[in-house]
This record gives sequence, structure tokens and C-alpha cells, in this order.
Amino acid sequence: MAKPAVIVVGADKGGVGKTTVSRTLLDYFNANNIPTRAFDTESPRGTLKRFHPGITEIVDMTTTADQMKIFDTLNTAAPSVTVIDVRAGLLSPALASLRDIGFLDAARSGQITFAVFHILGPSIASLDEIAETANFMIGAKYFLVKNFINNTSFFEWDQATYNSYFHRIKDATELTIPKLNEMAYEQVEVSSVPFLKFVANKGVQDEPANYSFVLRGYVRHWLANVWSEFDRIKLTDLVGKDKGGRSTNVAEADSEK
Repeated sequence: MAKPAVIVVGADKGGVGKTTVSRTLLDYFNANNIPTRAFDTESPRGTLKRFHPGITEIVDMTTTADQMKIFDTLNTAAPSVTVIDVRAGLLSPALASLRDIGFLDAARSGQITFAVFHILGPSIASLDEIAETANFMIGAKYFLVKNFINNTSFFEWDQATYNSYFHRIKDATELTIPKLNEMAYEQVEVSSVPFLKFVANKGVQDEPANYSFVLRGYVRHWLANVWSEFDRIKLTDLVGKDKGGRSTNVAEADSEK
């Protein structure tokens, strides 16, 4: 049985676009035929589940019962990749819970592949988050994500301060999520479909849709740039899968859906 992979996407600060990043990950794995399940911790009302209802379950990660629902099934669930979209303010407590249940030890010993996509905000508070999160990163792949989806300007006031925090974490990798045209982003939000399905001009039930050609083009171009970042960090290799000849080119993935 393939080693299970768990990807945690989160931030202690709200409004940094973490669910947007989770959605791009799910589209990326879908395009690569990598079986994936997702947990949305914005209980009781989930945002991620609205876009990927078929593979997403809403959980309250602060409860033992829902922690069991996620982690007791890692070796029995058919999907080999689990994406956990952690609600704002819960990243550090969630990582502490993973330490307490022995998950971090299992990752450190190589039983589980563990990656954290830490979505940064523009303030010193996000830098403090890095320092706090670093304590949990032994045995994990740690990605610091600058998400420009909300017109964020990152640490332009003091790059040296940012660098001093960043270099505290050995082997941390930076990722950049570029800005998407605002009207295109809003149209995807209204349509309540994955980015890849929007590009393919399909509705919630795969029925033909009538989305703007221009806005679809913006989303296609943006998603290709995001996926190139995932290719750069060899994300398919990280979760223990090769592409098997599949391309993560958005246009090709769109034509195959």
C-alpha cells in the first residue's frame, strides 16, 4: 500500500486566501489522476466543500472524534492524499494536536508523508507564525506561500526582517501564488465550481455552462502559473506518485475532463 500523504493548508491569520490554495491543490491532483480526499475545518459551514463537494468532508478538528475521522483512516481510505484546509486561527493548535497524537513522530519516522502549506499574510504577525510553526516542522515539508490573490504586498517595508525569520527554518521552500483577475475570480466564486471545471466551461453537475471566454482565459492562464509552482517543487513526487505520462498543462487537462 502506498504511503499516505497529508497536506495541511493553513494560517493563524484570516483573509490570506488559504482555501484558494487548497482548491488549486485539489485541481492539480485531479489533473494528475492522484486520488485525493479533503477535509474542510470551517465547521459547520465549509467553504472548500462548496467547490469540491464530492471529495470534501466538513470536520471540527478541535474534537477528538473528528481527529479520529481524519487520521484513523489514513491507511484504510482509498485516496492516498489527504488535504486538510485548516480554518483561520487554527494552524498552530492543529499542529500541536498532531504532535500530541503522535502524528508528527510518525511523519518523522517516514511512515507518513507530511507537508504544510503555510499561507503568509503581509504583517509581522505572519512572521511570528513562522517562528511558532517551526517547532513542528521536523519531518515535514514546509512551504511558505505568498498568495497575491488579495492584492497583498509582502514585507516590502523590511525584507531583511522577513529573511531573518524565513532562514530560521531549515529546508523551507517559498511558493508564489500570482494574482488572478478580480472579475474572473468573482465569476468562479459565483459559479461554485472548481477552477478547472470553470476553465472547461462546465457547471456543478458537468452540464455545459456559458462562462465568459475572456474570464475563462484569465483563469486558465493563472492556474497554469500556479501549477508550474507545484511542478517546481515536484509535488507529485512528494506525494509518492509520478505523473504517469499525464501533463499538468491546464489546456490539456481541461480537454480531458
